[in-house]
Amino acid sequence: MSRVVVVTTGGTIATSTGADGVARPTQTGDDLTAGLHTGVDVDVVDLMAVDSSQVQPADWDRMRAAVASAARAGADGVVITHGTDTMEETALWLELTHHGDLPVVLTGAMRSADAEDADGPANLHDAVTLAANPDARGIGVVVTLAGTIWQPLGLTKTGAGFVGVDVTPGPRRRPSLGEVIAATAPRVDVVATYAGSDAVALDACVAAGARGVVLETLGSGNAAHAVIEGVRRACAAGVAVVLSSRVPGARVTVGYGPGRMLVDAGAVVAATLPPPQSRVLLAAALTAGQPVAEVFARWSDVPEVRPAAVR
Repeated sequence: MSRVVVVTTGGTIATSTGADGVARPTQTGDDLTAGLHTGVDVDVVDLMAVDSSQVQPADWDRMRAAVASAARAGADGVVITHGTDTMEETALWLELTHHGDLPVVLTGAMRSADAEDADGPANLHDAVTLAANPDARGIGVVVTLAGTIWQPLGLTKTGAGFVGVDVTPGPRRRPSLGEVIAATAPRVDVVATYAGSDAVALDACVAAGARGVVLETLGSGNAAHAVIEGVRRACAAGVAVVLSSRVPGARVTVGYGPGRMLVDAGAVVAATLPPPQSRVLLAAALTAGQPVAEVFARWSDVPEVRPAAVR
């Protein structure tokens, strides 16, 4: 019988609604796995019980340590239950730092555990089944929700679920930045742009000690002239600036004048990677001491992003 370790961190999959109408994580790993019929031997590690809006980079290290412990103990796979708010960021960091053939499957839910139409049990069933599948060796870190399997790179939460790049069990090309510790990552911020925006927020991030900034640009990589001047100052000070787009599904091409000025000022393009994941990739690159431009040239252009199928 295959053995899978289920690591719980909280999230909607573990929430129930209190008398005040607020959903909070209350379900333990034993609660979540009770009645799970997969033919798989399941061990539970209750690591955390938080809304994923509260997950910190140091928690990614804790999850990675739990994965490493499961691997040393001979597990066939690991499942991490996680809230969907920041699942795309956690999944990408783990993907960048996970090595070996052990499958690591993140899953969660869009509806609370006490909802009549709770989706958590089916998602967890799928995740455990996938993690135990011998064909999943070498798949690395993936996310499964609503009967789909997604690679972390390019994954984005939407109002209707997730969009991303779907994968099948088996070895695949995986991004890796080596042994990097999230708790030691430098400050990296995301700065939004908008009509009439200036460089106040960007300058403040640099003053606060940011070593990297992801600029959430307009359209295909544009920003107002005041922001461009701020980027020029930041790059001159040694701060890495990456251009993502605030438009879902957009490609940063810097084919217009303002975008070209941003690149000429020293900014690096994140082709299709959305701002939250651009921040994770930038933080990992800086922590690993790898050239930011090379890392983004290799990993930020994610093809075939499409909506998830509905169960």
